[in-house]
Amino acid sequence: MVTITDNAVQAIKSAMADENKTPAQSYLRVGVKGGGCSGFSYVLSIETEKREGDAEIERDGVRLLIDLKSQVFLAGSTLDFTTGLNGKGFVFFNPNATGTCGCGDSFSV
Repeated sequence: MVTITDNAVQAIKSAMADENKTPAQSYLRVGVKGGGCSGFSYVLSIETEKREGDAEIERDGVRLLIDLKSQVFLAGSTLDFTTGLNGKGFVFFNPNATGTCGCGDSFSV
């Protein structure tokens, strides 16, 4: 469903450590919500509980949760973490997106 790069795994572990959480006790929730320049925005949060309908993806001890509505929009996507000249942060490569805004934080389908 969603591929997680090595860089993203390390960044997720670091973000969890910053919040005094471990991958064994926490999840990274990945989702989509309406809004942003292009219609939809990506949402990331660290959570400790799984909800009904969540898909769970695990890689190298890091667990992602994706809610039922967001699964359709994120299918086939890759979650990466970059540290380029435009700043650092999580980046989605989403084959379902037909357009994105200039900053890449929102997309349309």
